[in-house]
Amino acid sequence: MKMAVFDFALRKKGVYGVLHIIILLLSLFLVISISIDTFKNIPFYTQTSYKKIQLWICLFFLFDFVLEFFLSKDKLRYLRTHFIFLLVAIPYQNIIEYYHIITSPEISYFLRFVPLERGGYALAIVVGWLSYNKASGLFVSYLTMLLATVYFSSLIFFVLEHKVNPLVANYGDALWWAFMDVTTVGSNISAITVTGRVLSVVLAALGMMMFPIFTVYVTSLVQKSNEEKKKFYENIQAPSPRPEVKDKGSK
Repeated sequence: MKMAVFDFALRKKGVYGVLHIIILLLSLFLVISISIDTFKNIPFYTQTSYKKIQLWICLFFLFDFVLEFFLSKDKLRYLRTHFIFLLVAIPYQNIIEYYHIITSPEISYFLRFVPLERGGYALAIVVGWLSYNKASGLFVSYLTMLLATVYFSSLIFFVLEHKVNPLVANYGDALWWAFMDVTTVGSNISAITVTGRVLSVVLAALGMMMFPIFTVYVTSLVQKSNEEKKKFYENIQAPSPRPEVKDKGSK
């Protein structure tokens, strides 16, 4: 009987494992909330309920950062390597609203994705735990991050382009654009907004960096399989040792 995910994480990484699982679940909740608002065309910059939820999630991320900081043996090294997690845990939307800072709806939409950077790191860690070796864990982590980037880019592209771009009639068009762009094949949909054009360049560059990793991984699997087959046939063809025959003349 397989152990539960929380039990697995607790046994494997202790309190860090449980924290990463919780962070992953909270980030998944944010992804679902953003997706529902986007598909229903809800004005995201007026959703006070989402801002409250994101505030509590960011506070938990800050709590996780402080806790891991005090539990770390080398605190200076922890700050150097995890300082980005402190930046992405800050509830920027709530701070902007509290101080009545005027921003555009596009900036407000971008800020909703900031806490998901912390969740992406937790996702890569959890996927690495569940993989049977380091190579597979690294590959699955890269693939997961690539698909997540494509999905978030398609959401942003749809929000910014569907009102001004006649080629983006629905979310399916934005998703098609994102997948075609990341594969560097290109699609018939051209970005009109500045942000859309920037995303086009970013996705194309990401695809050129990520797909060679896929090629290397598949090549390593093929080489490993060939080596195993070679050893198997060598063992079959190897002559079996002859039994020793005692000399009848010897006493």
